[in-house]
Amino acid sequence: YNQHHDYIEYQQGLPCGVRMLTLFLYLNDVEEGGGTRFPLLDVTVQPRKGGALLWPSVMDRDPEEKDFRTDHEALPVIKGIKYGANAWIHTRDFQAPFDTGCP
Repeated sequence: YNQHHDYIEYQQGLPCGVRMLTLFLYLNDVEEGGGTRFPLLDVTVQPRKGGALLWPSVMDRDPEEKDFRTDHEALPVIKGIKYGANAWIHTRDFQAPFDTGCP
């Protein structure tokens, strides 16, 4: 994935609220490349099987305000393959509105 942010602005007024946290799980080792890079923080995390990465999309002082520092990208896998899983934690209940078809 190219550089992006997990915060979705139009979700501010929705029952689910914005994405507050992202949890990314690394499901395998990658022979070369495949890191998760945060360019504004100058941090790159290399995938390791069983590893997890948790980062905020919002500011502590205001959980509706985007934290621009956590733009991130998936670096290309040079050798091997990368498997991962992620979960987004919203500021409010996501499941109930989703189950009833509320956007």
